[in-house]
Amino acid sequence: MSMMKAGALALMIPMALAAPALAQQGQGPGQGRGMGPQMIFSEMDLDGDGAVTLDEMQGARAGRFAAADTDGDGVLTRDELVAGAMARAEAGIDRLLERADSDGDGALSAAELDAMRDARRQAGLERMFQRADADGDGRVTEAEFDAAMARVMERRGGDHGERRGPGFWRG
Repeated sequence: MSMMKAGALALMIPMALAAPALAQQGQGPGQGRGMGPQMIFSEMDLDGDGAVTLDEMQGARAGRFAAADTDGDGVLTRDELVAGAMARAEAGIDRLLERADSDGDGALSAAELDAMRDARRQAGLERMFQRADADGDGRVTEAEFDAAMARVMERRGGDHGERRGPGFWRG
């Protein structure tokens, strides 16, 4: 593997690892409800039948608004918006503690945060490797690497030469 390819991979790995964390930052139940595109299936399945209809998808938004409108006056006041944001923040903190508080003391040490970050990084590297290892033989050839990088660049809007990146897979 050329030095240019190795350098490009070293730059791309942190970006790939950051994506799940960035996606999760937008997640979180407020009053038991998810927000935006991260809305979970169970919140859309209003009748609980294990399937979601278009009407249910549309109704889920109204349900989230109604849950946030605690006084039922049809508008969301600053206090209601802050309360929803605080509930989402608290739920996010609770999820973080569940994942990272390995000694169960209700607090996070630097070591626990480092261990969580390292576990995520390792999981991200493993997923990236599995995607690149097209034939599943446990090795990534230069051709597989090039194909994986081409897929990444395609998802990022195609190959635009120097404007988008060094074009390292061209050799």
